Amino acid sequence: MLTRSLSRIVLVSAIALACHSQDLTDPTALGSDQTPGMSSPHLSEVSDFPVFDPKAFVPVVTNPLFPLPLGRRLIYRGTEDDLPETVVTDITFGHKTILGVPVTVVLDRVFLNGELKEKTFDWYAQDREGNVWYFGEDTKEYEDGKVVSTAGSFEAGKEGAKAGIIMRVHPKVGQVTPQEFAPGVAEDKARVIALNATITVPYGTFTHCLKQEEFTPLEPEALENKYYCPGVGIVKELDVQGGTVNTGLTRVINH
Repeated sequence: MLTRSLSRIVLVSAIALACHSQDLTDPTALGSDQTPGMSSPHLSEVSDFPVFDPKAFVPVVTNPLFPLPLGRRLIYRGTEDDLPETVVTDITFGHKTILGVPVTVVLDRVFLNGELKEKTFDWYAQDREGNVWYFGEDTKEYEDGKVVSTAGSFEAGKEGAKAGIIMRVHPKVGQVTPQEFAPGVAEDKARVIALNATITVPYGTFTHCLKQEEFTPLEPEALENKYYCPGVGIVKELDVQGGTVNTGLTRVINH
């Protein structure tokens, strides 16, 4: 995903896999999870999930809440574990086709205290209706300049993984959307909690933003809020449970 997905910090144990043995590649099987911050499982139900049709995609991602203009760079700064963190997101001119769909390749790099900690290629495409689909990621975690983990990597169409949706064309409050379909590897979901939020970050004040909470059954104690604002996409990421990340948009560079 455009910023670090929750699944990238999860080390899945055999016990956890046993506890989540349902078929998570089927959207209709995703409705009974009890998720952080919600008292009723009915509030987690996935409904009206669009049908994936590889022939129904357009060349560019233009959804107002998640636009991906080629060549754009977004820079975020904040903290993680009380250390300074910088996230650099590049919407690249790279080419890749997944399940017959040409996807937009986004490079996301995370620097903690000036050191590269994570490097991820994310893959997105938009259907004709305007929904932005997420086709997976190639992610690597680093220590002392060396790759130490690729946990969370997956590609739709391989090993049971399917494409999820990162942003719907008509989001609704309370709506739950599976963003990732990679059983035992990446199972992030998002619940819309506001459609007209205002948020201030170093880059400025944004209005008419979508606020949603994102979570994963692979790490039940983790919960984060993200703000998606018109014309930009993600401007704020904040762990509210089970983490320490707090970053905001500081700069947008268009080429």
